Amino acid sequence: MLLVAAAGLAGLLGLARTLEPDPRGFGTHTQLGLRPCTFATLTGRLCPTCGMTTSFAWFTRGRIDRSWQANPAGCLFALLTVPLIAWLVGSAVENRPVGFSSLSRPFYGLLIAAVVLSLASWLIRLIVSPAVLVKPGPSLEAAARAIGR
Repeated sequence: MLLVAAAGLAGLLGLARTLEPDPRGFGTHTQLGLRPCTFATLTGRLCPTCGMTTSFAWFTRGRIDRSWQANPAGCLFALLTVPLIAWLVGSAVENRPVGFSSLSRPFYGLLIAAVVLSLASWLIRLIVSPAVLVKPGPSLEAAARAIGR
């Protein structure tokens, strides 16, 4: 399972490299066939994960500055992906989580750190740029129809 996780993260970086970063700093995920962010469409403001895919796409091109501008949390996640892959492979080779007694502690630690980092990054973006960043979309009813509800 550790090798599968490492391969998944490596695949994530590979996929990000194939995407063309959206010049707006968000929206790159639509190249994967995904819909635009519902939160941004309804509110005109970016959600905590807006710009993550763009951030990864810039990171894989060596543009850390543009990666940070797209989403600071995404930039940090991309930076941490490479050592995490190495740790996963090392733990698979050792047949135990290197440096830990079980996988639950690093897993929950990473999960909590990811949520806190994403929310902190989002709050900072809201404080620094409180203006509406994207054009608000259709009414709530039209948005609900668009996502199939």
